[in-house]
Amino acid sequence: MLKINIAAASRPLARGWLSAAAGLAFGFAATYPAAAEDTIKIGILHSLSGTMAISETTLKDTMLFLIDEQNKKGGLLGKKLEAVVVDPASNWPLFAEKARELISKDKVAVVFGCWTSVSRKSVLPVFKELDSILFYPVQYEGEESERNVFYTGAAPNQQAIPAVDYLMSKDGGSVKRWVLAGTDYVYPRTTNKILEAYLKAKGVKDEDIMVNYTPFGHSDWQTIVADIKKFGSAV
Repeated sequence: MLKINIAAASRPLARGWLSAAAGLAFGFAATYPAAAEDTIKIGILHSLSGTMAISETTLKDTMLFLIDEQNKKGGLLGKKLEAVVVDPASNWPLFAEKARELISKDKVAVVFGCWTSVSRKSVLPVFKELDSILFYPVQYEGEESERNVFYTGAAPNQQAIPAVDYLMSKDGGSVKRWVLAGTDYVYPRTTNKILEAYLKAKGVKDEDIMVNYTPFGHSDWQTIVADIKKFGSAV
């Protein structure tokens, strides 16, 4: 039986978690001195163009909605929240540049941003240098903890490994063969490395694990699907 690790290839938007994180961020923003300002600025650092726009535009829209809802309740400290939106355009180095701009030029209190792990790692030095706060809104591969980042999503031990345990059980179908698939960047490679080691520790043989990565923007899946079908039929 065949199982594809879809979590390594894409990430769903967890609106409940994002809403809770937004509440925490707004409270955090209230601790910043803003007496001379009419508004408290919230940075939004999500790709509105390029490969990741299809995912990150939704996060931008969600944050604008939450900010609007908070303003309808009176804002914070008698001040309105003001969204400062920038477009890093799915360009990892540009994420760092835009983060610096938000913090140093726009004087935002906190930033909601990034989706991919590589974009998050790109901005980390900026947030550490300028001692600002990033709220990272999706699950991540773990193996990282920074005082300037609130990681609001699950790590592999909270999400992927419990899924593997279930799929190995009788209720989950007693899966025997596994495809670890994902886009070729930090999150899928790290998560799949963790999962591959976990599967082998559970007695899964090398020949029952297939690992596949595709570049960002890949669209020709015919060959890959054929390879997966062939792998799955060899049980």
